[in-house]
Order: sequence, then structure tokens, then C-alpha cells
Amino acid sequence: LMAKHGLIDMQVFVKGDISVDAHHSVEDAGIVLGQAISAALGNKDSIRRYGTAFVPMDEALAMVSLDLSSRPFLYFDVPFSRAKIGEMESEMIEEFFRAVSVHAGITLHIKMLHGKNNHHMAEAVFKAFGQALRQAASIDERIQGVFSTKGVL
Repeated sequence: LMAKHGLIDMQVFVKGDISVDAHHSVEDAGIVLGQAISAALGNKDSIRRYGTAFVPMDEALAMVSLDLSSRPFLYFDVPFSRAKIGEMESEMIEEFFRAVSVHAGITLHIKMLHGKNNHHMAEAVFKAFGQALRQAASIDERIQGVFSTKGVL
């Protein structure tokens, strides 16, 4: 969902090399994705830097706002009402985004504005992240160098 809505060409295959629980696999996937985002952005010349998306999924409405600032931070306010969504623990979604934030250097705010169905809430969050990342990573030819008064991100 995130890749599709972010127009990101990627495939993710996760396979543990030892017997580990889902927590480690989800966190490791977030780490690797964060590192891939960081590598893809390079020196961040001419990117818009900021992205915000509001995405509905039926009754759920998610907001994701991010800054590709090299300053990792996660604010996560998604009040899941169930411990699991399918086979995955709901809290793993926050851990995934924490790993992405740290390893990509993203200031990331994720908030659920409305929602009851946990599956819809999770889906809206991933779609909104993809949309916000696409916006922030897009090139704006008017921006010379990095989009910062300090000249560095």
C-alpha cells in the first residue's frame, strides 16, 4: 500500500535467518526500508522536503506529515482497539514507523483523526505515509541545493 500510493518501485521480501518473532522481522523491515529511503534521497538536492497527506479508508481518516530533515522523530497517535490486526500485533505498526524514521532521518507525525475498524486505520496510515513521502521526495526545480537556510539537511 505504501509503495503503491507513494509511487515507489520496490518489493519487500522478509525472511529471518534464525528463529525470530514477528517483532524483529517487522522492525528489521523498517530499518532496511529507512536505509533504502536515505540512500535513494542521496544529498537531498532539490527535493521539496516536506509532505503531508490525509487519507480516508471508509470511516478511518489518517494524517501523516513528515520532514526529510535528517532529524529522526516519531509522533504516533493511532488508538488501535485490538491487540492484533490479522496475525500482526497492532503495536508493531508503530515500531515499524519508528525504525523507518530513525534509519531514514525523517521527522514523522502520524495521527488517526477518525476510525473504528483497525484494519481500515492501518491501511489509511500506510497509504498516507506513501503519499506524504512521494510529496516530500519529489523534485522542485526552483529549489537549488537542499531546502534549508543552513544549506544542509
